[in-house]
Amino acid sequence: MARYHVVACHVLWRELCYFASLSPHFFTFHWMKQGLHNTPELLKLELQKAVDAAPDDCDAVLLGYGLCSNGAAGVVARRQRLVIPRAHDCITLFLGSKERYRAYFDSHPGTYWYTPGWIECSVQPGKDRHDILRREYVEKYGEDNADYLMEMEQGWMKEYSNAAYVDLGIGDASRFKEYTRECARWLGWQCDELEGEPSLVREFVNGQWDAARFLVVEPGQSIVASHDAGIVKQG
Repeated sequence: MARYHVVACHVLWRELCYFASLSPHFFTFHWMKQGLHNTPELLKLELQKAVDAAPDDCDAVLLGYGLCSNGAAGVVARRQRLVIPRAHDCITLFLGSKERYRAYFDSHPGTYWYTPGWIECSVQPGKDRHDILRREYVEKYGEDNADYLMEMEQGWMKEYSNAAYVDLGIGDASRFKEYTRECARWLGWQCDELEGEPSLVREFVNGQWDAARFLVVEPGQSIVASHDAGIVKQG
């Protein structure tokens, strides 16, 4: 049995805790605030702080992240090995492989992803998000300016046309699925529901780090973006 310290985005707390509970190993956890990937340099800084603060007696630090807008690039392993899935972002952990993610992305351009953790940790595109933002803009800038700002804020959504919900089958997901459907209806998007594949998360917490699916970084080395199918490499 090994001792692993997990540093992960809070959107993965449910899945990582569940599969860790089934693992023979011991775990400690450090949950990171959702949304840090929007400012990659801040994400890198906070990840490094969390890695540096890992318990001395752990055998490895497991990063529950993908490359995440290069936010994980440059993070250095300190006293213990550092393990990260070969993934661009967390959706790969729900789908089970970077290959499945790529295949879906290629066949469904314009997809925005919904998961239990994303729905819990942030307000997803839909009527709720629209109404909350508009109220904030009206309070700060007045009605006319709020209309203009909402038009600008909603502009990026024109790049999307499909809401895809995916989870790993933990607990009752009916409310999350219905919320995704409601968002898609309001936005005029298609809606798709995919069954998650848990092998990547399960292997991650079980210490089964196949080189094709995970990068293991030795102490003193760092995570580097590989700009190829491997996504990340040791530097």
